Amino acid sequence: MNAPPPAAPARGEFDGGCAGGEVFALRVIGHSMAPEFADGDIIVVEPDGALHDGSFVVARHDGEWIFRQLRADGAGGWRLHALDPAWPDLPLPGLDAVRGVVIQKSVPGRRRLGKRYV
Repeated sequence: MNAPPPAAPARGEFDGGCAGGEVFALRVIGHSMAPEFADGDIIVVEPDGALHDGSFVVARHDGEWIFRQLRADGAGGWRLHALDPAWPDLPLPGLDAVRGVVIQKSVPGRRRLGKRYV
């Protein structure tokens, strides 16, 4: 018997092994958020962080987790913006797709290069 796939977690619930409201860390993979975030940087994510235009967020898009900057689109909607202009902006159907706000970054082995975003 085939069971249906599990539903995507609600806002504030990240299915990466942490409880819904716990802060968690992820490693940046790729260059879509350069120059602010380099491949290998560590980002600290607050699942219940306040969202606003310009926040760096982790969101669910087309069935995948994605790290981008949240931008208002001028028509009352939102889009996910990559800092590297080679990557297109992605429409965001609603803020419920956002799973957390980046509050800090750390560069492994370079303690003084860390930065806070709140």
